[in-house]
Amino acid sequence: MFAIFRKEIASFFNSLIAYIVMAVFLTAIGLIVWVFPDSNVLDYGYADLGSFFGLAPYVLLFLIPAITMRSIAEEARNGTLELLLTKPIRNADLVLGKFFANWVLVVLTLLPTLIYYYSVYKLGNPEGDIDSAAVFGSYIGLVLFSGVLVSMGIWASSLNDNQIVAFILGVFLAFIWYVGFGAVSGLFGDGMVANLLSGIALDAQYQSLGKGLIDSRNIIYLLSLMAFFIFLTLWRVEKLRG
Repeated sequence: MFAIFRKEIASFFNSLIAYIVMAVFLTAIGLIVWVFPDSNVLDYGYADLGSFFGLAPYVLLFLIPAITMRSIAEEARNGTLELLLTKPIRNADLVLGKFFANWVLVVLTLLPTLIYYYSVYKLGNPEGDIDSAAVFGSYIGLVLFSGVLVSMGIWASSLNDNQIVAFILGVFLAFIWYVGFGAVSGLFGDGMVANLLSGIALDAQYQSLGKGLIDSRNIIYLLSLMAFFIFLTLWRVEKLRG
């Protein structure tokens, strides 16, 4: 697994992919937090990063599938997947190596945004007048949310050797889980089905962590969702191994 992990990380940083992803994410989020008139912190008047944590998931809905779309699809298209599967590498090593490499890349992309917290902390009146618990709860939510999207994206990449198809499917899955279930739950009123759909929606889990109260139920659900899509990817790779 570590060999696959190192190979993936090296391939990211030896190409423009990692740098483009990081630049696009940080530029888009920077404009939202500091420049755009309807969302920037300076005009808002409060030491708050709500605009960042509210809009970052929507940017990640597109960026993470763009990262993961090549994970297995590119290997299948280039014929290197068959070569990998003929070697004494366990399916779990292959899938988990790629999963953790993609997840680490996303986490590295999020790390520079900690300067936003530091800046708002310093700009507060008095200094430090910011809900730090909510900020770090939201960061934990973003990291786990990213892990779920990575697992979805890798599964989408395993279904086809076309990266564009993998990207579209990854965005679709992410959008349905983040926005779709919560939106559909409103059609069922206040019944059990509505509560179930709103409960499994990623936005509900993410917002719950963003309140600063780390509930083990939210974390267990997000980790379970990751495990579910990793299992689906393992099953797909087993099929490809034949």
